Amino acid sequence: MTPQSNSEEQNTMPGSHFGNLISGEAVTLYMLTNSSGLEIGVIDLGATIVSLMAPDRDGQFADIVLGFDNPQQYITDSPYFGTVVGRYGNRIAKGQFTLDGETYTLAKNNSGHHLHGGDVGFDKRLWTVTSSNPNRLEMKLVSPDGDEGYPGELTVRVTYTLDEDNRLTVDYYATTDKPTVVNLTQHSYFNLAGHSAGSAMDHELLINAERYTEVDSELIPTGQLPAVVGTPLDFRQPVAVGARIDEKYPQLVNGGGYDHNWVLTEKAAAGSEPAAEVRDPKTGRTLVIYTEEPGIQFYAGNFLDGSIIGKEGAVYDYRNTVVLETQHFPDSPNQPDFPSTRLDPGEVYKTRTVFEFGVEP
Repeated sequence: MTPQSNSEEQNTMPGSHFGNLISGEAVTLYMLTNSSGLEIGVIDLGATIVSLMAPDRDGQFADIVLGFDNPQQYITDSPYFGTVVGRYGNRIAKGQFTLDGETYTLAKNNSGHHLHGGDVGFDKRLWTVTSSNPNRLEMKLVSPDGDEGYPGELTVRVTYTLDEDNRLTVDYYATTDKPTVVNLTQHSYFNLAGHSAGSAMDHELLINAERYTEVDSELIPTGQLPAVVGTPLDFRQPVAVGARIDEKYPQLVNGGGYDHNWVLTEKAAAGSEPAAEVRDPKTGRTLVIYTEEPGIQFYAGNFLDGSIIGKEGAVYDYRNTVVLETQHFPDSPNQPDFPSTRLDPGEVYKTRTVFEFGVEP
C-alpha cells in the first residue's frame, strides 16, 4: 500500500497505487466498503469512481460502472467515466457568458460550445485527499482565477460517504473570491448488469419530472420547458430505456436518443422523493437517486461506438449504459429564467446527491 503523498492530514487511511500518468504523476486509489460487501473504488484523479461492486438477486457481485484500469485513459480516452465534472457540468452555449456586465470566454470543446468544464476540467486534475477512512473520502481542489476562462479562485471539496444501507452520499462544497458560476455533478456510467454486460436498453427507468429542457440540434437549450406528457421523454412511470429511444421525435433526433435534462418536481428537487430510479430486470439490481438539484441529465450512451476499450478489455459499445447527472440546467448562465448557478464571495455552494443501491426479486 502506497500512502497518499499530498494528503493534508497524517492520519488518513492510506490508498494504494493505481498507476502513473504519462507526466509521471502517481494516481492513488481509495476503497470504500461496508459490511454488506458493497465496495467502491475512487481515485484522486478527477475524484473519479473507477469501480462499484454490488450484489445481484443471487448475491453475486459485479462491477456496475464503466471505467479503465489505466489512469492515463481517464485523461486521453474517457467520456467523463465516473468523474466529478466542473466547473460547469453540461453545456454553455458558444463557450461564453456574461456576469455583471463582463463577458467571459471559455474553451469551446464541444462543437463550438463549452462542455463539462473545458479542455482540462476537474475530471483531469489530481485532487488532494484531506480525509479518508473505509466509509468516507474527502477531496479538495483549488481552481485558480481564470481557469478555463472562469472568473474567481474556486475552492471545491467533494466528500463520498458509504453507509450500512448501501447508500453512497456525495456532498459538494465550493467557495469563491469573485462572482462566478458553478455546477458540479458526478458522471458515473452505470450498467446494472455489469460494466461489460453490453446493452443497457432493457434497464427500466423512472424520472420524477413533468418537464424537460428542450434543446436544439446542437443540444443547447432553447429556453423552453415542455411537458413530458404524451412524449417519449415521459418517464414518470418505469419504462424500458430502449422502448421509445428510436422514435422519430424531434428531441430524440437532436440527441441521437436520450441526452436531455429533466426538470425535477419540487419534492424530488428537495430530496424528499427520488429524482430517478433504475432497475435491471436480468439481475434485480436497483439504483435510486436522491438530490437537492433542480435537474437531472439522462444520457443513454448514444456516442459510445465500440472504440473505447475499458476495464478487463471490455468493449464499451453503443448504448451500453445509463448516465444520470444531478445538476442545475445546461446553459443556465445564458438563460435568465433558469435556476441561477451564480456563486458570490461569502456564499457557500453546497449540494448533496445520494445513490442508493439495492436488489429486487
